[in-house]
Amino acid sequence: MKLLVTADLHFNHGKSHQLAKDLIEQINQTDADVLLVVGDTATADENQLEAALPLIHFSGPKLFICGNHELWTRRDDSYMIFKQELPERIAALGWHWLEENPFVQDGLAIVGSVGWYDYSYAPASLQIPRRFYEAKLSPGAAAYFSAFNHLLGDDVPESAREIFARWNDGKLVKLHRTDDNFLSERMAGLNQSLSQVPAHCRVIAGVHHVPFSQLLPPRHSPAWDFARAYLGSDLIGNLLLEDTRITHVFCGHSHFASEQQIKHIHAINIGSGYRQKHLWIGEV
Repeated sequence: MKLLVTADLHFNHGKSHQLAKDLIEQINQTDADVLLVVGDTATADENQLEAALPLIHFSGPKLFICGNHELWTRRDDSYMIFKQELPERIAALGWHWLEENPFVQDGLAIVGSVGWYDYSYAPASLQIPRRFYEAKLSPGAAAYFSAFNHLLGDDVPESAREIFARWNDGKLVKLHRTDDNFLSERMAGLNQSLSQVPAHCRVIAGVHHVPFSQLLPPRHSPAWDFARAYLGSDLIGNLLLEDTRITHVFCGHSHFASEQQIKHIHAINIGSGYRQKHLWIGEV
């Protein structure tokens, strides 16, 4: 089976829109059996998905994984969007919603999950207490925004107070549960998907967030390093490594292309971002 994979189209983003359209045209001209899109196609608000996905003219099965940007909303409940609204909209567009709904064909199964994060990728060297990661802004940002001044305390070193960063999930994703709890739910769903796959099948997994630390981008500035907390979790990869049927794992989210062999798994971060787009195509 020839598989075509991409991620992070960010169709609604100004810097990314034309590049996303160019990539879609490339998809339309590429011969493959199955198309897998691994999250952050467009936000759920304002029918951006309905603007993007119909532009993809692909005759084979089209598999959709949600990213964190699909959960960005000005409304009150990202969790309802994720559990109820998005699956219905994606199906209405003729796509296969992959979360807890494996795709199986000709002895090959493809499973998928948005994944999520638990701050375990946060560098300890920054010395930033966990409460800042939970609030999704750094000590410097907490000092600047008066609504978050209460997070500051004697346990925050001066070096951390100089870091100014904010993760937009904190403003635009409303899960009504902790990030740890949402990650645990998603891992339970991914495990359930794997259990539904017939024993004889080979398995491909797609996860939007980074499932292996080996795929993380290199360390950079303190503000950039603060954001590593939100890139994913090894809990995802550890679950996938337990299933020896899995041959390939694809992710996106970090906008950093990387490819590693991790035990029996060929792990690939597609590496698309706002200013560059990538496709992966190969026999699986």
